[in-house]
Amino acid sequence: MSESRSGSAGAGLALPARGRPGPESFKWPRPPTAGVGGGGVRIGVLTGGGDAPGLNAAIRAIVLRASSLGHEVLGYEEGWKGPLEGLSRPLAPADVEGALDEGGTLLLTSRTNPFKVESGPARIAANLAAAGVGALIGIGGEDTLGVLAKLSDLGTPTVGVPKTVDADLSATEYTIGFNTAVTVATESIDRLHTTARSHQRAIVCEVMGRHAGWMTWASGIAGGAHAVLVPEEPFDVDEVAAMVKRRFAAGKRWAVIAVAEGAAPQGGAEVLQHGAKDAFGHVALGGVGAWLAAELEKRTGVTTRHVVLGHVVRGGLPTAVDRLNATRLGAAAVDAAHAGAFGTMVALRCDEVVRVPLQEAVGKLRTLDKPRLELARMVEGLD
Repeated sequence: MSESRSGSAGAGLALPARGRPGPESFKWPRPPTAGVGGGGVRIGVLTGGGDAPGLNAAIRAIVLRASSLGHEVLGYEEGWKGPLEGLSRPLAPADVEGALDEGGTLLLTSRTNPFKVESGPARIAANLAAAGVGALIGIGGEDTLGVLAKLSDLGTPTVGVPKTVDADLSATEYTIGFNTAVTVATESIDRLHTTARSHQRAIVCEVMGRHAGWMTWASGIAGGAHAVLVPEEPFDVDEVAAMVKRRFAAGKRWAVIAVAEGAAPQGGAEVLQHGAKDAFGHVALGGVGAWLAAELEKRTGVTTRHVVLGHVVRGGLPTAVDRLNATRLGAAAVDAAHAGAFGTMVALRCDEVVRVPLQEAVGKLRTLDKPRLELARMVEGLD
């Protein structure tokens, strides 16, 4: 856990002078106080990367907690594009009424990477200073929080909040949106069982998950999928085909296979939508479900269809779990800023909110371990 910075109470948060600073040499002056306490300070907040159910609950908690401590909140719109271009609006408690159960993000989002923009970090620092922002809270996954960590290294007072339906952030056991996404994916797999059984088919369900298979693993097991294929372990197409054949030979004339978009066959590679990369260097995945369905039909003779859940898992109402934990983390992020615990991310561990270094959160991906992979193999082919 990062130590709080010490100093005289009530002195306020020092900000750089207004105006555009020089490019990469710019450093945000370290605050002389322990935090933003000791008088009202403006706190900036943004959401970046993919949207997730529960984001609005976190924003709501940030606004309410900040207001209770005498601080203002400035919401930056469209992810990192907001502080880059000064796209912002004040957020008061009245602005977040009714936001608790809304999906998406009222601040909008984007995949903008300021470190790919000329003088991006300096522009952000200048815009934050011009707006009188004394602390910046970023809600996001590895890319959004990776930017936040780099800005923190440059001296920007930052606090992170974990959000990703992929649940692949290190240093926390919970990320906003994962519970809802798994619930939606599980219900979808439940529904596929009934139609697959009625038509005596195999159905491949493609679930989000680039490098970590948490959502596919959880929804696949909870939904009773007959095979769960994840990025952490290349799969053998012949083994999957053999499982389908065994089920049909035994009179169980349907099969449902859950596959993560980033899963790859042994000796093969990920299936890409196209080769173009986004601002964070990621290619667009998608298509493994269609590819696998065609291969299974060819190898088994069983009529096989595929379904791509895609962004369906991101949309709609957040579950009670996501609403509650997003509220806890949002409030805790303001508390961290108030205490001067900058360069940290608020996390959930053993159902307790803790502060961890941002670098620990984004240093490496959290992926499925051996016991979880073995559990998925244990239920393969079962009803």
